[in-house]
Amino acid sequence: MKESVLEVPGARLHHFVRGSGPLLVLISGGHGDAGATEALATHLADRYTVLTYARRGLSGSTTDTPALTLATHADDLSHLLSSLTTEPAYVYGSSFGGLIALELTLRHPKQVGVVVAHEAPVTQLLPDPERAAAIQDFLTVEEIFATKGVAPALRWFATFLDIDPTDREPDNPVRTPGPEHFPNAAVLLTHDTPAIRAYTANLADLKNSPARVVLAAGEDSTHIWPNKCARLLAEHLGVPCEPFPGAHNAYTFHPRATATRLHEVLTA
Repeated sequence: MKESVLEVPGARLHHFVRGSGPLLVLISGGHGDAGATEALATHLADRYTVLTYARRGLSGSTTDTPALTLATHADDLSHLLSSLTTEPAYVYGSSFGGLIALELTLRHPKQVGVVVAHEAPVTQLLPDPERAAAIQDFLTVEEIFATKGVAPALRWFATFLDIDPTDREPDNPVRTPGPEHFPNAAVLLTHDTPAIRAYTANLADLKNSPARVVLAAGEDSTHIWPNKCARLLAEHLGVPCEPFPGAHNAYTFHPRATATRLHEVLTA
């Protein structure tokens, strides 16, 4: 595995490359850094050259200018891909990472061969009452963060996304949070959740993208609104919504099953 730091406008991106084969980038959701996709990358490195990274402001990816929009995150990843290949890459992102994957596809379509967006919170297709409730979930977590701090805010995230850390593959141990855990979460809650609330995808361009756009949703998370976002977006684009094992955080809790299913989708 090769560890590097790439200078991009306003930030330095800490990233890792391992394995061999076509390039596949994994984009963590929430406040996850490269470590959040570590297990998934390990299960894919026998078939792909796997790129994992920390978004600007997280862990070793230091920044002078925090990302206030999805466009900045997408442009950062575009620079990272350009440093590694001139060919279209495979892109997988979950949750907030799924939004970044979709925005990368919109802004830099020639760099993406296949994009798999797992339960990306594209709220614009939700019926109005459900969209209002989804936006309120973010407003609530931001208010809790402002008044009570990071830990209570993260508990609210886990509540509305129905995260169950005990639902995991037996040989996938619980990761012990490191010193970067709360600072990374503070970046998410300060800058990224407002960006998610404000985000509107260009659905016409996404439908006409030269990349193959795949929407994915967890088999065990059909009761939460990000899952419905995936299903509605797939319907709008006229593509199937691919079932993935587990729930919203399956890429961290069920990395082996997620790797198997992701390989099936990418090579379909």
